[in-house]
Amino acid sequence: MTITQLQYVLAVAEHQNFTKAAQKVFVTQPTLSMQIQKLEEELDIQIFDRSKKPIQLTETGRKIVNQARNIVNESDRIQDIVDQQKGFIGGVFRLGVIPTIMPTLLPMFLNNFIRKYPKVKLKIEELNTEAIIEKLKEGHLDAAIAATPLEFPGIKEQVLYYEPFVAYIPEGHRLGKKNELEVDDLDIDDMLLLEDGHCFKDGVLNLCKASRNYEDDKFQLESGSFETLVKLSNEGLGMTLLPYLHTLDIKEVDIKKLKMFHEPIPAREVSLIYNKSELKIQIIEALRSTIAGVIKGAIAFQNVKIISPVNSRKS
Repeated sequence: MTITQLQYVLAVAEHQNFTKAAQKVFVTQPTLSMQIQKLEEELDIQIFDRSKKPIQLTETGRKIVNQARNIVNESDRIQDIVDQQKGFIGGVFRLGVIPTIMPTLLPMFLNNFIRKYPKVKLKIEELNTEAIIEKLKEGHLDAAIAATPLEFPGIKEQVLYYEPFVAYIPEGHRLGKKNELEVDDLDIDDMLLLEDGHCFKDGVLNLCKASRNYEDDKFQLESGSFETLVKLSNEGLGMTLLPYLHTLDIKEVDIKKLKMFHEPIPAREVSLIYNKSELKIQIIEALRSTIAGVIKGAIAFQNVKIISPVNSRKS
């Protein structure tokens, strides 16, 4: 049994196809098939049920894949230890980012990071929290940026910053004349929200301690775009809440429609999350310090009192 054979098994388990798995690990399909067959003969079991389409793991095969994932991760740890000892910060680093954070945070730190750490090859995916956790567990991501707390077993959370919620109030709205808002001012039935599955929407619902009653709505909206919510708000269809970093791109003519909350300010907790094995921790730390350096200037009121809505495990 070799590490390479186990890597081939993991590739087939992921893609459920020998040809696609071979492309993933950069070998020919006959080579991959032969090595997996050798492993099955050595163990005297079938890892894959080849009679099914797509290919399925046998019951024993599922247990082997779980153990193989641990073994391959631990083998990677050996090189990681050597890199840390040498102070080397480089190699491929796979980062997941949730959709409500990606468009604002990524442009703030990415250029700085790649200039400072040119030997790191970042592979960045926009994923919801559920997909991020699954990929972290399977070893397909090295770290991710998400709204927390999540509190999943085996996953570490390192807080990066707290991002305040900001109200966007259209002209003529009942809250338009208020300088600062209180959380109690919010009426969930008067708000434009992101589609289901976004943790920011869940945070707003938790903040308002209410669920939406759609029975009297003239329309139901499913959008993952804050820009869409702002445009609909400008049409007089309701107010909305935005993460603070999204307000930095609001048009000058609309800035007066932004309303901050009185302390304690509602905010979401944004964290760098990664496996407790701490593989590639030197790159994780480099990422954390780079983001911390840029976020201080962007969110200038990190020391005010905040309240953080409890996040659900969606995103």
